[in-house]
Amino acid sequence: MYSVVFLDMMTLNHTSVSHTIFRLLGIPGLEDQHIWISIPFFISYAIALFGNSLVICIILTKRNLHEPMYLFLCMLAGADIVLSTCTVPQALAIFWFHAGEISLDRCITQFFITHSTFMSESGILLVMAFDRYIAICFPLRYSTILTHTLIGKIGVTIFLRSYCTIFPIVFLLKRLNFCQNNIIPHTFCEHIGLAKYACNDIRVNIWYGLFVLMSTVVLDALLIFISYVLILHAVFHMSSQDARHKALNTCGSHVCIIILFYGPAIFTILTQRFGHHIPPHIHILLANVCVLAPPMLNPVIYGIKTKQIREQVAHTFFPKQK
Repeated sequence: MYSVVFLDMMTLNHTSVSHTIFRLLGIPGLEDQHIWISIPFFISYAIALFGNSLVICIILTKRNLHEPMYLFLCMLAGADIVLSTCTVPQALAIFWFHAGEISLDRCITQFFITHSTFMSESGILLVMAFDRYIAICFPLRYSTILTHTLIGKIGVTIFLRSYCTIFPIVFLLKRLNFCQNNIIPHTFCEHIGLAKYACNDIRVNIWYGLFVLMSTVVLDALLIFISYVLILHAVFHMSSQDARHKALNTCGSHVCIIILFYGPAIFTILTQRFGHHIPPHIHILLANVCVLAPPMLNPVIYGIKTKQIREQVAHTFFPKQK
């Protein structure tokens, strides 16, 4: 009888212990390659930081670029900087200094900022599709529909939607008792990646996380698809071939960024759901591609495919000699 009571007390004490310090391992299985892996991480982050900062500076300082499309691009560049800054420096610290120790509060904060920024980017891509739809289908009413006041309200709505949908997850994580493990095989903190170490029932976390994903990113992707169906319907009913070519060309850079943003994310979700035989380090590398590739390539794509930005960049670095 006493032994049973003693065992029950030991179990109770074990489950009452909740870890407040965790350790991020980086990319398990590739520890000896961390230094080499850090090189593309660092280069990608440097390009993302420089490219997006340059895009923001050019758009904000050039009055002829204070149009809806460029203002939305400015929001996207700002979100890219936040997304990469929340994840890449942490990964580099692990790769270079083995500094993977992170507190629970800091881990939740990182998750909150990363996930809400990712959802904000999805919302920005949606309103950019709406912008292209208005520009092509209602060109004469474009400036009267998308006023600066409306753009400001749209921007606030996008970020409030992201923060308000992610905020409850903070409380869902704080209620958990992390008694199983404090070793996280990743370069940054994720919702379910952290919740699975709890001794509590995490079904609420799983279902709410799925609800957030479906009501934001998946819904945005569906609405973007519908927008482009309407855009293509309008384009192919244009009588002039030059007008069709010009309309499609204005959507080219946006389509590239949509593919770049949703492509790795969808592939990552599919591999996590069905790729149980895939090594864990592949899952982690794919997750990092989602936060590395778009911030690095977005300013490059817009710089190459958008004439106005390309000209302003050229003028900034190679001013004409009088």
